Amino acid sequence: MKLLVTGGAGYIGSVVGSQLVAAGHEVVVLDSLLTGHADAVPDGARFIEAGIEDAADAVDASFDAVLHFAARSLVGESVSEPQLYWWNNVVGTLRLLDAMRAAGVRRLVFSSTAATYGQPDVSVITEDTPAVPINPYGQSKLAVDHALAGEARAHDLAAVSLRYFNVGGALGRHGERHDPETHLIPNVLMVPAGRRDAVDVFGTDYPTPDGTAVRDYLHVEDLGRAHLLALDWTGTAAAAGQHRVYNLGSGTGYSVREVVEAVRRVTGHPVPTHDRERRAGDPPVLVASAERIAADLGWRPEHGLDTIVEDAWRFQQQG
Repeated sequence: MKLLVTGGAGYIGSVVGSQLVAAGHEVVVLDSLLTGHADAVPDGARFIEAGIEDAADAVDASFDAVLHFAARSLVGESVSEPQLYWWNNVVGTLRLLDAMRAAGVRRLVFSSTAATYGQPDVSVITEDTPAVPINPYGQSKLAVDHALAGEARAHDLAAVSLRYFNVGGALGRHGERHDPETHLIPNVLMVPAGRRDAVDVFGTDYPTPDGTAVRDYLHVEDLGRAHLLALDWTGTAAAAGQHRVYNLGSGTGYSVREVVEAVRRVTGHPVPTHDRERRAGDPPVLVASAERIAADLGWRPEHGLDTIVEDAWRFQQQG
């Protein structure tokens, strides 16, 4: 198939793009390089340096489907500069949908987020958990989910939204290079890398086995496999006019102290920690149930925490 991957020079988009190339697909990457990296574009893919607002110039009838990763994704920035998130994540996606409709491209896989759920009262989140996002980032992603549902009903789009929490690890030369870095695993790995002296642990009195917050972590390779399975589903006869939402998660999660200990095991390096007060609004446990996508598409994560850390550490040492 000929596939457009928006945001394909970013972390997750570049991994999925490389998996698509390896599967024999013709891949075209569209990325503004605002947060992506030109050297992350997968080998064998054609690259168009442009923003999502310029999708109409890239999409034509030769494409079979679109995988949409292009988005602003910093929660703090979304609070201080919400207009950037509405323009890029929502308006940009609407322009992409316009371009796809005009070209007759009727298959889409959307990289959504578990931030659409906000701070639910349950620890294990299912797709039936009410989506009540608490910041413009999550709100903008939920708005796109609604837009996809309407587009599917009205114009026979086959679409899948994949919601997930924390992604880690790497696939070859494709790994995390965020600035600023807000994710726990790469931040902890900065200690053995010599880029910081210690790790702050926010909250040690949660009602969890070791007192620290528990979150879901997925290997980026597992995440990519889910995108390819979702892409396959959009090509089935039953998919036309349907929009499905799937959570991706382990169903159990790992605590902050378990992540720190995994980094110590993998790197053989001491990782000092500083215990801090809880951050406002941080729930004790947030993990995602992936039972629905397991039942429908046969997806389950194959890699555990140590493998995530090992691959992230290997990637960090490359650079």
